[in-house]
Amino acid sequence: MSTGHLALARRIAGLFAPLPQVEAVALGGSRGGGGVAWDAASDIDIYVYTRGDIPLEVRREIVEASGGATRADLGLAYWGPGDEWYHAPTGIEVDVAYFDAAWMEEQLARVLVRHEASLGYTTSFWHTVRSSIRLHDPRGWFAGFQERAAVAYPEELRRAIVALNHPVLRAVIPAYAHQLEKAAARGDLVSVNHRLAALLASYFDIVFAVNRVPHPGEKRLLQAAVQSCPQLPVGMAVDLAEILETATTDLAGLPGRVDRLLDRLDALLREEGLGA
Repeated sequence: MSTGHLALARRIAGLFAPLPQVEAVALGGSRGGGGVAWDAASDIDIYVYTRGDIPLEVRREIVEASGGATRADLGLAYWGPGDEWYHAPTGIEVDVAYFDAAWMEEQLARVLVRHEASLGYTTSFWHTVRSSIRLHDPRGWFAGFQERAAVAYPEELRRAIVALNHPVLRAVIPAYAHQLEKAAARGDLVSVNHRLAALLASYFDIVFAVNRVPHPGEKRLLQAAVQSCPQLPVGMAVDLAEILETATTDLAGLPGRVDRLLDRLDALLREEGLGA
C-alpha cells in the first residue's frame, strides 16, 4: 500500500489508542494483508477491537483530529457498527469497523474449535484476523489472537463447509439452481439476481474450503480464487463470466450454464474425496 495510506492508518490508530474501551487496532482489507492487490478505489479498512462502546462524540473528535472530512457518515449500523469518511487533506476514504473483542473471539472458536459451517462466507472473519496488520496492541491481545488464527485449515471444517453448502446448490428441492430455473422461466430478473448471488456465495465457500484457504470476503472473489487456490473446477473463470454476463439477457440458457458450472465443481469434489 502507499506510504500515505499507511501513515494515515497509523495516525488514526494512534487517536484511538488512548481510549480505555480499545483493546487493539488493526489495518485490514486489500490495503492490509488481504492477499488481493488494492487499486485506486480501495479504501482504508481500520478494525477497532473494543471492550465497550466508544461514544459517537468521541469518534467525531477523532475524525476531526485526523484532518477532518469532506463528508462523513458516522454511527453507521447497517452491517455492524462503523464510521466512514473522506479524509479532507488527501481524499482517502476511511472505513472504521468496530468489533467487540469477545464477539470476534467467538467467531474464531465457531470455525476453528467447533468447525461450524455457514451458508457462504464461513471463514471470512478468520481471514480478517489472519491477514490484518497490527497498528495498536498494548497488551498483546491481538498478537495472541493472530497466533491462534495461524493454524492449518481443520479438515473437519473443510468437510463441514462442503456438507452444508453443496446440497443447496442443486441437490435438494429448494436448491438455488432449481429456484433459478423457475425464476428464468418466469422472466423474474430480480429473483434471478437474488438466487444467483446466493448460489455463488455457497459455490465460493466450497471452492476456498476445498483448497484450505480462508474465505477472503466479498470483493474480487474470482481473482482471489485464481491467485490462492491451486485446485479449481475446470473452466471456472470462463463459466462464471458467461453466467454473469448473460444471466438476464439469455434466460433460456441460464439453467444449462449453471449446470455446467456445478458439474465441474462436482468433478473437483470427487477428485478431492469430498463426495458429489
